[in-house]
Amino acid sequence: MTGLCVSIRAVPTISRFFGIVIAMYFDDHGPPHFHARHAEGAAKVRIDTLEAIDSTLGRRQLRFVLAWAELHQDELLENWRLARAGEKLHEIDPLQ
Repeated sequence: MTGLCVSIRAVPTISRFFGIVIAMYFDDHGPPHFHARHAEGAAKVRIDTLEAIDSTLGRRQLRFVLAWAELHQDELLENWRLARAGEKLHEIDPLQ
C-alpha cells in the first residue's frame, strides 16, 4: 500500500480480572491515571486519589476496579513512572 500512514498507540495491558482490562498509555498526560475497559463501559481512574475521572462502567465493575487499585496503588504509581520514561510496564496481580 502506498501513501498509507498508520499510527498505533502502545496500550500495555497491566492486569485483567472479571472481564475488566486495565491498561496504561505511554503517551498520556497527568494526573497519574489508568484506564479500565469492560464490555459494558470504560473508566479513567486517578491513581493518587483513587477516584474515577470519567466512567461509563457499571457500579459493580467500578467497585471492583477501585478495590483493585487500592490494593495496588504503589505498583500503579511505579508503572506510571515507567510509562513516562517509555519503559516496559509491570503486570499487576488481578483482583481475586
